[in-house]
Amino acid sequence: MSEHQPVPDSATSGSLQFDERLSVPWWWYPPVVGIALLLGAEVHMGYPGLRSWIGYAIAVPLFVGAIVWLGRARVQVEGRELRVGNARLPLRYVGRTEIVPKQDKQVALGPELDPAAFLAHRAWVGPLVRVELLDPEDPTPYWIFSTRDPEGLIAALRN
Repeated sequence: MSEHQPVPDSATSGSLQFDERLSVPWWWYPPVVGIALLLGAEVHMGYPGLRSWIGYAIAVPLFVGAIVWLGRARVQVEGRELRVGNARLPLRYVGRTEIVPKQDKQVALGPELDPAAFLAHRAWVGPLVRVELLDPEDPTPYWIFSTRDPEGLIAALRN
């Protein structure tokens, strides 16, 4: 269910060069709905009549809503700006970029992680990208975030 859309670069400054939604895998939905149904069944067994369906009416939308909420983050390069979730970084402050492969995530997010860094990690997405910040006014040394297409993102940052 990956919504990655690399878009060809154009001459307009507001063009979208990279767009990726960090959605959860499609196969997460059946187990989540199953767990919500089990929880609804627990409530169903304890109450007679119309009240017995309240557990389903609350649990299923709540659980599905939570999983949709988890996968709502986007990584975008549009115009002269990098966006990760709600955070924005003008491209003029982008320094060195580095791909952190899936097998090196534990070290990058553990002993190597600077506590002042901006972090947008999604466990279900393999690689990470580390982007150095060159803004002298910003105390954040770098951004580190998940993306399914790190090469495409870095190419969009360089355009």
